[in-house]
Amino acid sequence: MTAFEALPFGPWLSLWGLVPDGAAFSTHHARLLPVTRAGQPAMLKLTRQPDEIRGGAVMAWWAGDGAAPVLARQDGALLLARASGTRNLADMARNGEDDRASRIICDVAARLHVGRPNPPDLMPLPEWFRALEPAARTQGGVMAQAWATAQALLAEPQQQVVLHGDLHHDNILDFADSGWLAIDPHGLWGERAFDFANIFTNPDLSDPTRPVATRPGTFQRRLDCVVKAAGLDRARLLRWILAWTGLSAAWFMEDGDPKAGIDLQIAELALAELS
Repeated sequence: MTAFEALPFGPWLSLWGLVPDGAAFSTHHARLLPVTRAGQPAMLKLTRQPDEIRGGAVMAWWAGDGAAPVLARQDGALLLARASGTRNLADMARNGEDDRASRIICDVAARLHVGRPNPPDLMPLPEWFRALEPAARTQGGVMAQAWATAQALLAEPQQQVVLHGDLHHDNILDFADSGWLAIDPHGLWGERAFDFANIFTNPDLSDPTRPVATRPGTFQRRLDCVVKAAGLDRARLLRWILAWTGLSAAWFMEDGDPKAGIDLQIAELALAELS
């Protein structure tokens, strides 16, 4: 049992007047429990992971505008409104509505990127990219090209905002009458174009057995869609996709995870468009 799996729900149920409303489950860095508070559905999330705690502070700062509302927060405990809608962006993408799913992600990003006073502590993008340099030295090839591209982008950032940092199909949920709202941010600071790069590798990274991102023609169609919907420079977005896929591949390689191959395939597509 890992340290976070041993985190007890009991004290938080008592403190915030919560009633369990389903089975607990775990992610890589957190324990979650569906609950109700005063009859309203919510989600209790417990973690000790610094990125997750920083993300909770950003969620509270967004105050429900583009992200799930935070009902309570203390240390590594976070109480969120629970999504009640039945729609799913990954299913949309897999079933002929990929452009619509991409536009929804862009719309949510636009809300999250609006400037607000007094942001919480954030991780700057250069620090977030630190794992790419050693992987580029070891692997060479497209990884080295990704690192060189990342260095150039990070040296001269444009349109810097508070970034979600992990904005993809499974981190934007259907909140019914409240619309589509984001969850699970990393809380980064940097160029806004970075937040759109993750669209291009998903939902394949969540479920490689049902590919969308790697289907022939998807990359180019998504590129046209996202450039228009988000108002981005095409070449600069391509460079961020290359940089991001290199970083993501580096993390997967550290874990011996074959999903690095998905990232590298998208990186090659970005390189081809840039050439």
